[in-house]
Amino acid sequence: QDNGFEQFIINYCNEKLQQIFILMTLKGEQEEYVREGIQWTPVEFFDNSIICDLIENSKGGILAMLDEECLRPGVVTEDTFLAKLNQLFAAHKHYESRETQNARRVTDPSLPPRCFRIRHYAGKVTYDVTGFIEKNNDLLFRDLSQAMWAARHALLRSLFPEGDPQRVSLKLPPTTGSQFKASVATLMKNLYSKNPNYIRCIKPNESKAATLFTPELVLAQIRYLGLLENVRVRRAGYAFRQPYGPFLQRYRMLSARTWPRWDGGHREGTEVLLAELGIPPEELAFGHTKIFIRSPRTLFDLEKRRQERVAELVTLIQKMFRGWRCRTQYQLMRKSQIIISAWFRGHA
Repeated sequence: QDNGFEQFIINYCNEKLQQIFILMTLKGEQEEYVREGIQWTPVEFFDNSIICDLIENSKGGILAMLDEECLRPGVVTEDTFLAKLNQLFAAHKHYESRETQNARRVTDPSLPPRCFRIRHYAGKVTYDVTGFIEKNNDLLFRDLSQAMWAARHALLRSLFPEGDPQRVSLKLPPTTGSQFKASVATLMKNLYSKNPNYIRCIKPNESKAATLFTPELVLAQIRYLGLLENVRVRRAGYAFRQPYGPFLQRYRMLSARTWPRWDGGHREGTEVLLAELGIPPEELAFGHTKIFIRSPRTLFDLEKRRQERVAELVTLIQKMFRGWRCRTQYQLMRKSQIIISAWFRGHA
């Protein structure tokens, strides 16, 4: 409920991760469509770069304004920092405070004084500026670093290389916000060079109890993890894609032409199967190696037909097995009866 400087930089990192998450998802979608020869349809999505720029812009971002206040001579308080933010972002649609709301003649009792609010991609978060300047200043003074470097312990010397007298710099030490910003930039550069796979863990309830599902808690996690954006991106293109071989193997039972045996290629079999099922052409796209289905409803219909067909086949197998078992039992009984009758007549 109470968000300070620590939560602010954590949420800034979350914004950057969300940005790369969406861009990587879009990039992966586009590359797969190009690879499969499918026409790419531009996808509309919320680009949170405006929020990232609000925080990290080197000339007029919140972190830059915070560093400027920390380095400014004279009496510096969080009130001057907040006043500067209010003046700079008065018209910004993702920033608001008590002063900017008053200027817009908006009354919001939920926004207390000495606070500002950012409309993050997942929702609004209110930050209390108390302690921002003190926590942003690097309090590890130069003389302390020199004292640690002068220690005889090798580990201490390695932890404070800036204390080496030969490396003494008259520059002010970097602020916490600038160090965190540089660290996030390094992380983003590393992630952009990789091919990431995302695993999202969702907590179903707060009490860690089995078989208990709290919809409100799960919905909040889905929203803040950015899964809605991911689903929106996937739904804007083709929601389902699968190689022709596994697809034909799973659904070939739905057509008399592909069941029980299909001797042609996987793609030809898939085209024959879907044409016989009467699926609209606009719902399908045939790539070089995969079949693409646009709407989940079409896939659900295929699964429903498959379940019904599986039930029919199971009934057929059961019928044939029961008939074979009864016929075999009848033949054994008839053979036994003939043998018994023959021996009885011979005895008589």
